[in-house]
Amino acid sequence: MGSRYRAEQVGSLLRPPELLAARTAHAQISKHARLSQDELSAAEDAAILDALAKQRAIGLDILSDGEMRRRSWLSDMADAVEGFVPDRVVLEWQGPGGGSEASTAHAVGAKLRKLRKLTAHEVPFLKQTASGPFKVTVPSPSNFMLSSYKENLSGKFYPTRADLLDELVAIVRDEVEWLLAEGVPYIQFDAPFYSAYFDPPQRERMRAAGRDPDRELKQAVAGDNAVFNTLQHAGATLAIHICRGNSRSRWFAEGGYDAIAEELFGSLDVDTFLLEYDTERAGSFAPLRLVPRGKNVVLGLVTTKEAKLESRDGLMRRIGEAGRYIPLDNLALSTQCGFASVAPGNLLSMDEQWRKLELVVDTARRVWGTV
Repeated sequence: MGSRYRAEQVGSLLRPPELLAARTAHAQISKHARLSQDELSAAEDAAILDALAKQRAIGLDILSDGEMRRRSWLSDMADAVEGFVPDRVVLEWQGPGGGSEASTAHAVGAKLRKLRKLTAHEVPFLKQTASGPFKVTVPSPSNFMLSSYKENLSGKFYPTRADLLDELVAIVRDEVEWLLAEGVPYIQFDAPFYSAYFDPPQRERMRAAGRDPDRELKQAVAGDNAVFNTLQHAGATLAIHICRGNSRSRWFAEGGYDAIAEELFGSLDVDTFLLEYDTERAGSFAPLRLVPRGKNVVLGLVTTKEAKLESRDGLMRRIGEAGRYIPLDNLALSTQCGFASVAPGNLLSMDEQWRKLELVVDTARRVWGTV
C-alpha cells in the first residue's frame, strides 16, 4: 500500500473552453479547418499544466491530469485496442435531460488486440510536470461485460461475457504492470458498472434476459481480481472507484451497496475503495462494516453533479457517521465522481468546480490535520 491521502479527487476535471474548441477543430472534416494532432496536443498540455497548478495551490493530496486527453473516462480502451466498433449499448439515464442514450463505450465487434499502452500518451507528461504524487485512471475490465458486450455482435467472437472478460483482464493487467514499472504512485480502476448489480430495475432486466446478476457479479470481481492478484506494488496505491454513472450531471443506477458489499469489499484485492455517497441514492454507511481492516475508504460526499456547495459542518458530521462502521484513520474525503467523465462535463462552472475541491481540502484538514 502506498502513501495515505486524505483530500482526494476522482480524476476528471472540466475541460476549459479553449480545449473543447481545439478538439472540435481537430475533428473537422475539412483539411483546411482541421487542427493538427500536434496543435491539439499543445492545447491539452496547456490545459493540464493549468489544472495541475490549481490543484497544487488548493492543496489536494493527489493530483490528476483531469483526463484532458480523453473523450470520456474509458475512451482509451477503444483507442488503444483493435476490435471495438462504433456500435453502443443503450443506457437509461436519469437526471437533467435523462432518457435512453448510448454509452460512450464502443461495442466489441472482433477479436481484441492491444496496439499500444492505453495511457502511453498521458503518463510521460504527468511524470515530468506533476511535481507531486499523481494518479492515473484506467477502466476495470469488468465494465466491458456490460458496456461493450452485444450478444448478436460480440457473441460471434466471445460466446459469453466471461470469455470477453478473460481477454480484457490480460489487456488491463499488462497496462498496470507497465504503470507500476513507470513508477506511477496511484492507479485508480474506474468501475461504475458494478452499480448495475445493486440497482433493482437493472437486476430485474438481467433476470428477464436469462442472466443471473449475482453470478455475473462474482465473475466481475474474479476478473478484476485477476488484474490485481500477485502484483508487486509496494509504495503504490491500487484503488477502485464505484459510482452510479456520471454524464452531464446524469446517472444510470440507484441503490445502496448492501447487495454487493460482502462480495465486493471482502474479495477485491485493492488497497482503497472510492465510493459515491453524495445523495440518498447511495444508501447508508452500514455496508462499510464489511470493508476488511487495514483497507481504506474514500467517502465521495461532495457532489460533482450540481453547483450548490455542501456545508463543511455537514460533511464533517457525515464523516463521523461513517466512522461508526470503519475506523476514522481508514477514511478520506473526495468528490463523488469526476467533473467530466465525458468531455463536455457536468452542469457547473469551472469556478464552482474549484470551490468544491477547496471544500474537500478544507474539510479533510479539519478532520485529519495535515498528512
